[in-house]
Amino acid sequence: MGELNDDLSSFARAIVQGDTPSQEIDTVYQNYSAATAIEVYRNNYRGNLHDALAGAYPIIEQLVGKDFFRLMTRKFIGLYPSHSGNLYHYGAEMASFAATFSPVQGLPYLSDVAALEWACHAAYFAEDAATLDIGKLSELLPEHYAGLVFLTHPACHVLDSNYPLVEIWDAHQPDKQCDFHIDLDSGASHALVSRVDDVVLVTELSDAEADWLSRIQAGTTLGEATSGTLARYPDFDLQGTLLNMVSKGALTDFKSGAMP
Repeated sequence: MGELNDDLSSFARAIVQGDTPSQEIDTVYQNYSAATAIEVYRNNYRGNLHDALAGAYPIIEQLVGKDFFRLMTRKFIGLYPSHSGNLYHYGAEMASFAATFSPVQGLPYLSDVAALEWACHAAYFAEDAATLDIGKLSELLPEHYAGLVFLTHPACHVLDSNYPLVEIWDAHQPDKQCDFHIDLDSGASHALVSRVDDVVLVTELSDAEADWLSRIQAGTTLGEATSGTLARYPDFDLQGTLLNMVSKGALTDFKSGAMP
């Protein structure tokens, strides 16, 4: 079994890294050379990873074009080989790759778009969780509200960007008709990624909403999160934000802050 594992590891390195395969592997083929056979496997390997990346990053592919995206993924695959048999896990490093890949430095927002697309990808495959039944709050005495700790959905994620991230995302959805005249200098934005049933949602948050939700995600009690946000944003609307978070599936339940 150990020899078999060594041979398979050698074969994998030959495909992924271009190493010379083990001498124990049969390299005699009737119709083509061993190098050709290895290249066939290598092309299939790259093709599968490219398809996985194209599925996770359709907006990136639209922004740079299919031909350039193929070149981009080839470079990415060379730096980040797959370490899992589940290709849904592949491609998490695209945002950091885009931030340093010199040919796309003229598109400084590309890294943030990649981070948003990966958050959407992860949200789709996140564990299921019921949306908060806001009616349960009416069963509590109002004086207990401040000590509540809200739980967020596993799919819930907030991304901060110096660019109009949600506007870029929205313009590239299949059902949108847009002239793509987006003002990239319009200022910072916050994108909420969430999921209701099997539908992944991307919603723009105000500065106050993003601040409050980040405190909630950190496990801060409702009272502390709200007072902290109000100190920075005096016009913060707790009731409106709470209803919005419930409608987007971002909150799942609550517990008393005194509980372990």
